[in-house]
Amino acid sequence: MTDARLRHGRASLALSFFVQGVTFALLVTRIPAIQDRYGISDGLLPVFLAAVPILAGVGSVVTEKVVARVRPRVVLRWAQPLVLLALLGVGAGSELWQAAVALGVFGLSVGALDASMNMMGVSLQRAYGRSIMLGFHAAYSLGGIAGASMAWAGAHWDLTLLVSYLPAVVLLLPGAFIGSRWYVEGKAEDDRQETERQGGSVSFKLLMPLCLVMSFAYIGDSTVSNWSAKYLQDVLGSSEQLSTVPYNVYMVTTLLGRAVGDFGVRRFGAVAVVRFGSVLAAAGFAVVAVASGAWIGMLGFTMLGLGLCVIVPQTFAAAGRMFPGASDTAIARLNVFNYVGFLVGSPLVGALGDAWSYRGAMLVPMVLVLATLVYAKSFGSEPARYGGGHERPRTVDVG
Repeated sequence: MTDARLRHGRASLALSFFVQGVTFALLVTRIPAIQDRYGISDGLLPVFLAAVPILAGVGSVVTEKVVARVRPRVVLRWAQPLVLLALLGVGAGSELWQAAVALGVFGLSVGALDASMNMMGVSLQRAYGRSIMLGFHAAYSLGGIAGASMAWAGAHWDLTLLVSYLPAVVLLLPGAFIGSRWYVEGKAEDDRQETERQGGSVSFKLLMPLCLVMSFAYIGDSTVSNWSAKYLQDVLGSSEQLSTVPYNVYMVTTLLGRAVGDFGVRRFGAVAVVRFGSVLAAAGFAVVAVASGAWIGMLGFTMLGLGLCVIVPQTFAAAGRMFPGASDTAIARLNVFNYVGFLVGSPLVGALGDAWSYRGAMLVPMVLVLATLVYAKSFGSEPARYGGGHERPRTVDVG
């Protein structure tokens, strides 16, 4: 495979991550508007919100079966347009059943999309012979910032959901579809078949530490996305305007951390980077829990963004290294625990906050993230710092 083809494949996959970041941010940041448009009651809203990650988990499991017959790039090529069209469907409907159908399609297709994107990212990293996974997730973070900004503009100017979503879909849908022409994977089909014959099974016992780490990371992430504004306003006494800042700061620091994270992996190794990220994220939760004011709280959320951002991409990469002959299967199964963490995190913190205190509730994700240190060795041996067991000299790096 030529260096030029790898570069084109890397750019097209980064675009896919960016588009997904925009799409997901447009959905989750307009949930109040979606609730108002469809008249979803406060009691029914959690059902709708829980259904999306549950169906995404189903989509990830189905993708594991599908990629046994077709390549992940084929799944990604069709899943991404489907996610965008489902987003448009959420904005275009008016009846409750229409919202249910659109969100159901969104959930199933986003599970397939997340799984296939990360399968391809791990495969490309193997071909490159060096860490590039954090760069793909940096593109996702950049898309999330762009999508959240577009959602803010739509809410600020009181635009309908359809008017707010339509320009994004019109721009991103053809771009993603055209970009899919350059999708590539890091192994030829015959190499893939050979490695699967040699060792294509996935031991859930070996994969479990990474599954736990994935859940812990998303419990931390969902705590920030769902509770940072309420925490700053209700516990630390900030203004309503200031309470919206922590999540934006978190997203920006996530982008910055991921943008430079691959260099850290190449220099120090995946284990060291994950350990550092876990300690920094845990320290961020501790700062938030003991903060005496809003600005100290925002310092804690900044530390959280820089710490948590490296864990998820490296968890996918570690699964690929652990099961080189069945990385697609391992990643599809691991991806399910993304949604497990998302489902558990927000209700867990809310329940503890109501029953105990929100300061105390912040200590729970702190302990869970810190537990990642116990499983850090699962992220690979020292050679994994440069390509996951498929190192090549730096002189032949591409891109």
